[in-house]
Amino acid sequence: MSQVKGVLVIGEVADGKLLAVTRELLGIGRKLADALGEPLSAALLGTDSEALGKELIAFGADKAYLAHDPLLAQDNPDAYVAAAEKVARQVQPNVLLMGQTVLGRDVGPRLATRLGTALEPDCVDLAVDPATKLLRMTRPVYGGNARATYVCETARPQMATVRPKAFSAPERNDARAGEVAKLAVELAPAQVKLKVLDRQKKASEGLRLEDARIIVTGGRGMGGPENFKYLQDLAQTLKGAVGASRAVCDAGWVSPSLQIGLTGKVVTPDLYITVGISGASQHMAGCSGSKVIVAINKDPDANIFKESRYGVVGDWKQVLPAFSEKVKELVQG
Repeated sequence: MSQVKGVLVIGEVADGKLLAVTRELLGIGRKLADALGEPLSAALLGTDSEALGKELIAFGADKAYLAHDPLLAQDNPDAYVAAAEKVARQVQPNVLLMGQTVLGRDVGPRLATRLGTALEPDCVDLAVDPATKLLRMTRPVYGGNARATYVCETARPQMATVRPKAFSAPERNDARAGEVAKLAVELAPAQVKLKVLDRQKKASEGLRLEDARIIVTGGRGMGGPENFKYLQDLAQTLKGAVGASRAVCDAGWVSPSLQIGLTGKVVTPDLYITVGISGASQHMAGCSGSKVIVAINKDPDANIFKESRYGVVGDWKQVLPAFSEKVKELVQG
């Protein structure tokens, strides 16, 4: 791409609202654009809502693009890749950011291939090198036990998908001025080779794990599914969510939607409480971005204690009820 300029955020919408990760991308995108001395733009695929476009401006974008086409209404990844490519080729950004979401994991690599560039996935830190003006993209490696920083020296745009909650969303400022433009991407049916046969929505109770500030997670050390009620009680008191290890989900104790780890969900809460979890690298890959990890485990040599800020060595049956009762006292005043 010649004459590239600016930072482009490709945002996401669910139920008519901007996803939280889109606002977070606008926050870090604004900082990168300012460091480069270039504009920040944002694009939404599959909507022509002026209100959402103005919301992008309010959260930091200089220009908002609304790319609408009937084929995008199907939420089909093929259509999203084709639309995102047309937006990117028109805007010609220096930097392109997406969320490390279900859509971002699918669309991001395919979009990078079409644009002839590279993609750094699951980034937790982004910064502009003041000397070279290249984007420094940092992501966890080795199951979250280390971090590596990469740069893309020649190809453009410099692309990254960003882990949700890795950055803070900016304050909304409805007084900001910016342009909202509609793009007719004009997709052809032949571009959409994937056919969606059926969609099933499952109702969920309480907070989504990805949005929770506090998560209480249980592992095989809990002994059985009937004991997860203790985790649910604590999570309710803390106004948080309940998670689980892969072993627990594979055993059918709880829904697979609660799985946290390398093959589950990646979460970055302010407080992550683990009960009966050993701390295997596969699980830590899903929660290593937590600000504070608290572990309860009867094995003093469990790896989880190396990863946690606070730990209690003991039987959860004795520790957790007393801990929950104390938390209730503190919460109730």
